[in-house]
Amino acid sequence: MRTGIVAFVAGLLALRFLPALPPTWLLSVLALFGLMLLPFRSYPLAFFLLGFSWACTSAQWALDDRLPPSLDGQTLWLEGQVSGLPEHRDGVVRFQLDEAVSRRTRLPRSMRLAWYGGPPVHAGERWRLAVRLKRPHGLVNPQSFDYESWLLAQRIGATGTVKSGERLRAAQGPAAWRDSLRLRMLQVDAHGRQGGVAALVLGDDSGLAPADWRLLQDTGTVHLLVISGQHVALLAGLVYALVAGLARWGLWPRSLPWLPWACSLAFASALGYGLLAGFEVPVRRACLMVAVLLIWRLRFRHLGVWLPLLLALAGVLSLEPLASLQPGFWLSFGAVAILSLVFSGRLGAWSWWRTLGRAQWTMAVGLLPLLLALGLPISASGPLANLLAVPWVSVISVPLALLGTLLLPVPWLGEGLLWLAGWSLEWLFLILGVIADWLPAWLPPKLPLWCWALAATGTLLVLLPAGVPVRGLGLALLVPLFFPSLERPEPGRAEVWMLDVGQGLAVLVRTNGHALLYDTGPRFGEFDIGERVVLPSVRSLGVQRLDVMLLSHADNDHAGGALAVQRGMPVARVLSGEPSRLSARLEADACVAGESWEWDGVRFATWRWADADKGNATSCVLRIEANGERLLLTGDIDEAAERALVGSGMTVRADWLVAPHHGSRSSSSPAFLQAVAPRAVLISRGRHNAFGHPHPSVLARYRRFSLEIHDSALTGAVRVHLGEWLPAQALRAQGRFWREK
Repeated sequence: MRTGIVAFVAGLLALRFLPALPPTWLLSVLALFGLMLLPFRSYPLAFFLLGFSWACTSAQWALDDRLPPSLDGQTLWLEGQVSGLPEHRDGVVRFQLDEAVSRRTRLPRSMRLAWYGGPPVHAGERWRLAVRLKRPHGLVNPQSFDYESWLLAQRIGATGTVKSGERLRAAQGPAAWRDSLRLRMLQVDAHGRQGGVAALVLGDDSGLAPADWRLLQDTGTVHLLVISGQHVALLAGLVYALVAGLARWGLWPRSLPWLPWACSLAFASALGYGLLAGFEVPVRRACLMVAVLLIWRLRFRHLGVWLPLLLALAGVLSLEPLASLQPGFWLSFGAVAILSLVFSGRLGAWSWWRTLGRAQWTMAVGLLPLLLALGLPISASGPLANLLAVPWVSVISVPLALLGTLLLPVPWLGEGLLWLAGWSLEWLFLILGVIADWLPAWLPPKLPLWCWALAATGTLLVLLPAGVPVRGLGLALLVPLFFPSLERPEPGRAEVWMLDVGQGLAVLVRTNGHALLYDTGPRFGEFDIGERVVLPSVRSLGVQRLDVMLLSHADNDHAGGALAVQRGMPVARVLSGEPSRLSARLEADACVAGESWEWDGVRFATWRWADADKGNATSCVLRIEANGERLLLTGDIDEAAERALVGSGMTVRADWLVAPHHGSRSSSSPAFLQAVAPRAVLISRGRHNAFGHPHPSVLARYRRFSLEIHDSALTGAVRVHLGEWLPAQALRAQGRFWREK
């Protein structure tokens, strides 16, 4: 039985690693073959094929429900109902629209929409909207949040921007009740932590500021403020312990068997908490795990602890095979497996403080391979922070928040309890802030497979019971994590990454021992590309410090993320064509024509139009040469600046050209292209951007000059091995079945 379950789970998990989905006819053949094997008792192969075919079929249904390519970028009138809890932040309303209909075409079942400057939108309302629809699309970089994967896992088939709309029906249903409860909670004075209290009760994390997220990430405590399996299991455990305690003290009615009632009430409380939190995929996963665990405790405890974990894993993936695309899935089941491994074989009873300390230590070590594989930050202060925060949130914050929410109809009492819950969170964040300042999170570089395998093996050995002879070897196998052997360009060569930052620019240049960042991408309100995309990608490539951060000019799409990058890693020098318009904290030097330097056999030279007044024309131009191969970065210079550059006497001929001003009609003049004579052009821009970049006439001009065109909106991040005379590599070309090619 266990072998069959393991094989079934392996088939379901195989979906996560597929570069492309098999054709439908092949999946039907595999499923039929699996069924035919069952009478011959070939259970492992049969169950693997059944799990694999079901996972791929479910994923194909989700892909087929995406917006048709013919409607990408089109504006349609449609009707639908708002689901989930809308997010209101910085004048933007973001919400999910389900069961949308249009007279012109069939639409995906779920869409994620944004309404800039729109009116309040509430869950359960029905709207008629004019929406500019887009197919699911996200930025693709060496290390950043995979938005396309997240959208597919949520089965969201389109995104869009609302142009106008009218409310057809007022809010109604359970979603409307949750939304009204959230509004009521946010009106309570909770020391400014109303958003955190709502996150604990309703699973609504939109009230947490970016600074809060950074703090939770640095201390490894994100799981405490976002409703997860821990919260659901905590409530179920409290109810179970209450019934068991009453039975032990003789206060439980003898006519009612305490164990079945304890399990039933515990599951009912977990289910009620899940419904209150919206019953999203992580909560459904937690409720299923609690149900399996309680059934095991009630009837099947003699079968061991691993069977319920396998059954829960199989149940979660059967109901939603796309759950394996989410990091939370791997971390939650990984955490349960680690705790089961460590505590199932212990001898005797441990004190509560020893149990808590052992749990935090083993979780910090045990989840290390998963965090590395998923590219997530590793918090060195996590064990200490969680040692304090887990009982704090579990015993103080969550009970106060839930009880206060339940008693909100009672004047003063419910609000007072929520006030106390907010007070507890405020003090928790203050303490976590001290810990984070002392030891922030570490984002390790992307490790070679052999190094990761050593770390995973070492972790497993360390977690083995004391007394196992090879256990000490595990610590030695973890050493390469802290001294990784990273790939570096050879002397005289350079590695260039044009990152995918949407409508903006960020280019990383690495030599054998130095690193330069040309521009840092944009910042939109609290969403900072420098923090969310550029910094994680640069760190994942093994860069720990920047020798130069060159900001071509001060426009937001080129310098918006500069402060976040400077805050995240040491920067030796900042250069800019417009230093006076930048923040004084950057302490930028002025870019001047004729400055040059050499790193590891790679030559750099800058130029700036001295007659430029301000804006795009002041962009600092950078030329890089490695082994005779040149790259020219031009910022946002216009046609007049191009003429000045060509006439300046600087050698402008280059093999690679980063398109001036994202391919704007005011740049890339024929005379400039003729002088540069590149063989390829790199365009950094956002898909469906409001400026129409790149302009069709400019694209036609590039084609007339027979240039290879690498467009970040179509290719994702692009890698160039300067000095190797090789073709560029596009990250979007790497096989991921959920990405458009």
